[in-house]
Amino acid sequence: MALEVERKFLVRDDSWRTLPDGTEVEGVPFRQGYLPTADLTTVRVRLEGTRARLTIKSKNQGLTRQEYEYAIPQQDANEMLDTLCRQPQIEKTRYYRRENGLLWEIDVFAGPNAGLVLAEVELEHPDQEVRLPPWVGREVSDDSRYFNVNLARHPYSEWSLS
Repeated sequence: MALEVERKFLVRDDSWRTLPDGTEVEGVPFRQGYLPTADLTTVRVRLEGTRARLTIKSKNQGLTRQEYEYAIPQQDANEMLDTLCRQPQIEKTRYYRRENGLLWEIDVFAGPNAGLVLAEVELEHPDQEVRLPPWVGREVSDDSRYFNVNLARHPYSEWSLS
């Protein structure tokens, strides 16, 4: 069984965009959608640059959940996103940055979730110590509004309206 242990944080500022050597962090465009399911299992279709993946995730149990991910043909992913997935979809650019021995994923959202910037870090176990970089803000790991599947259902741009 594959397990994912992940912590999620709001991002304070744009200082993460520049590495100590002055190099700008490069991003990869993402488009992802969710197939309807009858329970709390999530089935996601994702285009990550030119790669396509189908991911199945269980309900969260704290910071941990089961996760299964499979490469699929890009054409299949496009067709599923266009015809089978719920709307709206998640549009974002993902940036990768190593800090304090960990790989951080910084997601800058577009479309209905524009204005939201989140940082995620995957861990080996839930109790793993994490030294937070200065650009990392408040932790939102336990706030389900920030799960991508929920951002697709209730976009960030609509939060102040609800």
